[in-house]
Amino acid sequence: MSTITTSDGTSIYYKDLGPKDAQPIVFHHGWPLSSDDWDNQMLFFRLKGYRVIAHDRRGHGRSDQTDTGNEMDTYAADVAELARALDLRNAVHIGHSTGGGEVARYAARAEPGRVAKAVLIGAVPPIMLQTEANPDGLPMAVFDGFRAALLANRAQFFRDVPAGPFYGFNRAGAAVSQGLIDNWWRQGMMGGAKAHYDCITAFSETDFTEDLKALDIPVLLLHGEDDQVVPIANSAHKAIKLLRNGTLKTYAGLSHGLFATHPDLINADLLRFVQS
Repeated sequence: MSTITTSDGTSIYYKDLGPKDAQPIVFHHGWPLSSDDWDNQMLFFRLKGYRVIAHDRRGHGRSDQTDTGNEMDTYAADVAELARALDLRNAVHIGHSTGGGEVARYAARAEPGRVAKAVLIGAVPPIMLQTEANPDGLPMAVFDGFRAALLANRAQFFRDVPAGPFYGFNRAGAAVSQGLIDNWWRQGMMGGAKAHYDCITAFSETDFTEDLKALDIPVLLLHGEDDQVVPIANSAHKAIKLLRNGTLKTYAGLSHGLFATHPDLINADLLRFVQS
C-alpha cells in the first residue's frame, strides 16, 4: 500500500496512477467513503493520459482511524502534505460533498503553483448548517439525527443512506443499483466510527465562505437539482456568487451521488473543464 506519514504521525493511504510527468488530477471523496468512490473517474482520466491521485481521508478507508484531527483544517493540511510528498504541481482538484469542502479549504491555502483548477461536485460549501447568517440552511436536528443513527447502528445507517437519498433511489422510478449500495456500505465500514462521528461536524458546521472568496483559479460547480443530502439552494447557488472565476452546471433530476449514477455524463463535463 502507498502511504505517507503526516507531521502528526498519521498514515494516509493514497493511489497514484499514470505518468508522473502528466498533469495530475486529485480526487477527494465524500463522507464516510474512501478513494474507491472515484474508481470510475480515475480509470477514465488515466486512460486519457492523466496522472490520477486519490487518498483516503484520515479516519476513512485504509488511512489511520484517528481519534483527533477529524476536522477541515487538518484534512486540508493532510492534502498539502500529500501534494508536497508527491510534488504535485498544476493539479486539478476534484471533490465531492465533504471532499468539495476539503478542496475549497486546501486550494485557498495551497502553495503557489500547486493548484490549477478545482471542481466541487454536490459540495457542502459555503456552509450546510442553519445559522443566523445562513437562516435557510439545514437545522442542527438533521445532523444530530445523523449522529444518533451512527451511534445506534452504524452498519444499518450505512445501508439506509445509499439505498435512500444519497443516490436518489428513494424516488419513484429510480434505477436502483444494488452494487452502488453495497459498495457504499463497504467503503463506509472500512473507516473509523469516531472519525466518522467527528466528520459530521466538519462537513455540516465548517464555514467555507472566505475560502471561496479567496480562490482566483477557475472553479467548476456541478450539482444535481434533486440533491436530497446537500440541497442545491443552500450550496451551489450560494457558492457561485462567492467565486471570482466560477462556473455552475446543474442537472435536472440528478441526485447527490450523480457522478456514480451517471458517470458518462459527468466524466464528459469534467474532461471539458480540465482541457479548457
